[in-house]
Amino acid sequence: MSDMEKNINEEEVDELGDIVYTLTDEETGEELDFQLIARATIDDVLYFALVPAEDEECEEYVILRVSEDGDDLILESIDDDDEFDKVEDYFNDLLFGEADYDA
Repeated sequence: MSDMEKNINEEEVDELGDIVYTLTDEETGEELDFQLIARATIDDVLYFALVPAEDEECEEYVILRVSEDGDDLILESIDDDDEFDKVEDYFNDLLFGEADYDA
């Protein structure tokens, strides 16, 4: 897919794990730390894949859209199902070596 840009290489994977973001749960207001495990630019939009920093055995990850507000990064949930499926397929391929490009 030419509209997707792989933004990391193998040497960067270890460095990404050192980047931690504190996110606030919209429902509970609880703050949780997440480690960045991958990032990608898809259709000119930046996305992050993150895992809970506390749980090293976690097999699930969170995908968030990234936008900028001045010098601040804003991490947002992806509400559009088609957009989410496309980004999830990309990260699954990147992280696990398999993807479902049925769409």
